[in-house]
Amino acid sequence: MSTGSLEALIQALRRLPGVGVKSAQRMAFHLLQHDRAGAQELARALAHATEAVKHCRSCHTFTEHDLCEVCADPARDASVLCVVETPADQAALERSGSYHGLYYVLMGRISPLDGVGASAIGARALLERAADGGVQEVILATSFTAEGEATAHVLSEGLKSLGVRVTRLARGVPAGSELEYVDLSTIAHAMVDRR
Repeated sequence: MSTGSLEALIQALRRLPGVGVKSAQRMAFHLLQHDRAGAQELARALAHATEAVKHCRSCHTFTEHDLCEVCADPARDASVLCVVETPADQAALERSGSYHGLYYVLMGRISPLDGVGASAIGARALLERAADGGVQEVILATSFTAEGEATAHVLSEGLKSLGVRVTRLARGVPAGSELEYVDLSTIAHAMVDRR
């Protein structure tokens, strides 16, 4: 039933995380049947973004300029550097409104099984930035997965050798949750990290 162009669209949509064959087909059929103008707008926006968006020279997040808005903001606290895995993680922290320092975006995490080591995530550049004399604290805000923990450990060891204060995001029971529904690992970490 698929034509070459339709099949190419379906395969392209499958590249998105969490999108399988059925979801990609639904999206392709919807765009072509009900929203061709939306499909063209999506194509233009995607083409423009792949040309215009690059990495900030300071923190490596996505930006259209040499420096992102956060790095260019003189009101940010340059003595605190928060290390995150992805631009999406940075955006989540920004939405919280609770952090006013600068960032370093790794664009990944250490994963020995996938052949991703410290050099692949820019650990050396992070250490150089932390050693510039202005950074007093580095907050490791990597995920609490095995890879995120390994990344935090490796970075922590390197940063501590520079004499920089290294902290890790707290973890524990989410606000508004009931203990009986929280997984045991989270409860155990919350108990150990209690304050």
